[in-house]
Amino acid sequence: MWTTIQQIMPYAVVFTIPLLITALGGLFSERSGVVNIGLEGLMVVGAFASAFVIFRLQAIYPGSQWTLWAGLLAAMAAGILFSLLHAFASINLSANQVISGTALNMIAGAITVFLSRNMTGSGNIRITTGFFPVKIPILSDIPVIGNLFFMKTYWTTWLVLVILALCIYVLYYRPFGLRLRACGEHPHAAEAAGINVRRIRYIGVMISGAFAGLGGAVIIVTYAGEFTGTVSGLGFLALASLIFGQWRPLGVLAATLFFGFASTVANVSQINPALAVVPPIILKVFPYVVTLIALVLFSKASQAPKAAGEPFDPGKR
Repeated sequence: MWTTIQQIMPYAVVFTIPLLITALGGLFSERSGVVNIGLEGLMVVGAFASAFVIFRLQAIYPGSQWTLWAGLLAAMAAGILFSLLHAFASINLSANQVISGTALNMIAGAITVFLSRNMTGSGNIRITTGFFPVKIPILSDIPVIGNLFFMKTYWTTWLVLVILALCIYVLYYRPFGLRLRACGEHPHAAEAAGINVRRIRYIGVMISGAFAGLGGAVIIVTYAGEFTGTVSGLGFLALASLIFGQWRPLGVLAATLFFGFASTVANVSQINPALAVVPPIILKVFPYVVTLIALVLFSKASQAPKAAGEPFDPGKR
């Protein structure tokens, strides 16, 4: 069993990272008071932007690693721009935020495949090479955890973990984090204190776009290597992780790690003798069933922002 865990864990971490960064983006949006179920669409847009930019740059500069970082930046920029649609509809037009997020998901897949076919001649965009897993010196020699976390790791993993630490610091130890959380809990009180609620909510949604776009790009540069017009529902899984993690960064980390490990087990169950005895359908639905059960059991103690999903109308109390 220990050998099986050692084999699975590096892949589970790789699968967890795009979930984590996307869920963190959703956390900023919902903490500001804007529900964002368009994370799936934002990931698709980020995956497309990164794949296209890397595809073009690698044709000019073959073998250059900086092209991958350029793709990550392009994905974040594309995610921010696409998220502005949701921000404008939700904040300026006071549209139903669930419908607006659903529209993002519907538009993203169609428009990215359309652009891909017209810009490259194919609905799929394959990059030449992505990041390679590396062994971290010294840390990989630590007993037990060295083999689990530091033997085969990507630079994007450490980038996202640094972002996680910065998110915790900003949310709980900086004035901006206090203002953001106030806008999601008591927006009219925040307005009375002189906070521009609409501006803060715009920033929260834009951060969610940047992070979700980065999540889509991480998929491309690590284990996928090809844009296909979808991220296989990872955006919805990130949203479930956000709820399961009770809208807290460390809770989101634990939830995404759980989902990442469970999904990896399901994916490798047919090629691993130790897991083949369990029907794969059980392993695939297990994390979702557990989430539903947890939501039912702990719904009364939910830590969701009180004003999340509610349009803000200045002047009304």
